[in-house]
Amino acid sequence: MTTPTPLVCPSCGAEYADRWRCECGHPLEFAHQPLPDGPAPDPAAFDTREGLWAFSEFLPVEKRVSLGEGMTPLQQAPEWDAEFKLEYVFPTGSFKDRGVTTTLSRALELGVDRVVEDSSGNAGAAVATYAARAGIDAEIYVPASVKESKLRAIEAAGATPVRVEGSRQDVTDACVEAAVSEDADAWYASHAWNPAFFAGTATVAYEIGLQRDWTAPDAVVTPLGHGTLFLGAYRGFRALEEAGWIDEIPRLYGAQAAGYAPIAAELHDNTEESNDVADGVQIRDPVRKGAILDAIDATGGDAISIEEGPAERELDRLHGAGFYTEPTSAVAPAALAELRERGEIDEDEDVVVPLTGSGLKG
Repeated sequence: MTTPTPLVCPSCGAEYADRWRCECGHPLEFAHQPLPDGPAPDPAAFDTREGLWAFSEFLPVEKRVSLGEGMTPLQQAPEWDAEFKLEYVFPTGSFKDRGVTTTLSRALELGVDRVVEDSSGNAGAAVATYAARAGIDAEIYVPASVKESKLRAIEAAGATPVRVEGSRQDVTDACVEAAVSEDADAWYASHAWNPAFFAGTATVAYEIGLQRDWTAPDAVVTPLGHGTLFLGAYRGFRALEEAGWIDEIPRLYGAQAAGYAPIAAELHDNTEESNDVADGVQIRDPVRKGAILDAIDATGGDAISIEEGPAERELDRLHGAGFYTEPTSAVAPAALAELRERGEIDEDEDVVVPLTGSGLKG
């Protein structure tokens, strides 16, 4: 067993063995990004039996809790002239398993026996499930209006759901208080704050690179709330480029829900009405807003907001084509259509769109 990788603050330089955020208030990162030595392996000979953990040479966390997650299909989607990465094909039905397997593995590295998490549903269900697998107690703070299907998943895994009235921020505040109060004995397994989560979501880029024979697409379009998949993809493609396994990083585009689109508003001064269909990305104040904007700038990408009507129509198209996703997933292909109309993505460019959550979750 290895010693847990220390954390560092990119803002003030403070270092910690473990902490949920820096004393200066900035999110923490791992002190170093592991990279493999040597050229990219032959894709045909690459052993994927370990799922996303097949890319352990890129991961600053040792595998300790797993349900066989990762290596989701990359499928042609001719109606969209794109490739869809089927991120809803995971043990708990969403891409959040990528980050939770590494986060709970980090918890085990540190000897944690109780975690708390705040979530609108998918991350909470994933944390509850992987905590059960790890033998760790879990409390999941959720909005009072959380979908019953997601609440059932949390309860079925033996975790304790804590419903909180008010805004999504009220849910986070209640969870943080439970984690940092003087008598707290819980570890904050936050998908927005914990760097282990982003180390896990970075594996989406490693898989895309492998599935495309180490050729990056021209663009990747993801749903964008807290930016866990968006930033994970950026960090993963950047690591692949630094390792010499791909030649360039794709442009990254974020699809936000209208009315909950702080990144798009920063770039375009949006004033659209609310999109209440895409509940999974209804985040008005993302923890890593600065990092998201930096990734957009570094890759030449963008973020746009998607209204409810286009998201609903795209959801129907997805279901009709055999992609049974939850509503939040639809904002990304809807954004792709709008980005092509704007001329930001050309018709002949290679595009990958992750479909992030299963329609079986309601």
